[in-house]
Amino acid sequence: MSDLSISRQFWPSQVVMEVRDASKTYLSGANAVHALTDMTLALRAGELTGIVGPSGSGKTTFLMIAGLLEPPSTGSVHFRDQPIAHAHTHLNSLRDFRRTHVGFIFQKANLIPFLTAIENVQIALEINDIRPKAARARARELLAQFGLDHREDNYPSQLSGGEQQRVSIARALANDPVLLLADEPTAALDGGRGRQVMEVFRTLADERRVAVCVVTHDPRWSDIFDRIVEMSDGRMVSTRPGGALKARLEL
Repeated sequence: MSDLSISRQFWPSQVVMEVRDASKTYLSGANAVHALTDMTLALRAGELTGIVGPSGSGKTTFLMIAGLLEPPSTGSVHFRDQPIAHAHTHLNSLRDFRRTHVGFIFQKANLIPFLTAIENVQIALEINDIRPKAARARARELLAQFGLDHREDNYPSQLSGGEQQRVSIARALANDPVLLLADEPTAALDGGRGRQVMEVFRTLADERRVAVCVVTHDPRWSDIFDRIVEMSDGRMVSTRPGGALKARLEL
């Protein structure tokens, strides 16, 4: 049985988001750059997927398509087996869907500079019509989860790079997304903080059945992933069980 079949057997028919036969081509002057070619990958509830590969291998392009921030040039994206995006989809029409279903964590924190840490998290909730008092309580809870309760009234310029990234992670989790996509979320963190963040992702997958997909260059997290997907030159070249799935299969 293949590694992919093992993963599918362990989580049958619980696909949250699936990219099917997707390619992405950008024009650079007179040249065509093929960032992604014939990529098919399903992200399942309760599964923590790691995507690895060298720079320029298409990892971030895949995340952008799966998260409905970029349309594929060819192929399609399906949410719970229903088609939701293709090459001609106007993604602005999916803005409310993204906000309520998908959480994003990027390499840069992208915090609003004139809002405090707690306000940066709180605004993500208020946009979804959560009352200010409840939104602030939820934001405070999330910041405390990442050891930032003593920094909630600081502005981004008063926070270290690692602290800013942890605020951005709290913001991404504010609306309890069913799909969480993270692009090098631990790059600005030390080993201890990075492990803390990855363990939060593990808990989200295990306890809340969130589908989590993390792009990383860091080999330290292989024991936390259920599945590791390797990419090269815009293609998926292999998929194998991660340490967490192996541990389950051995039980």
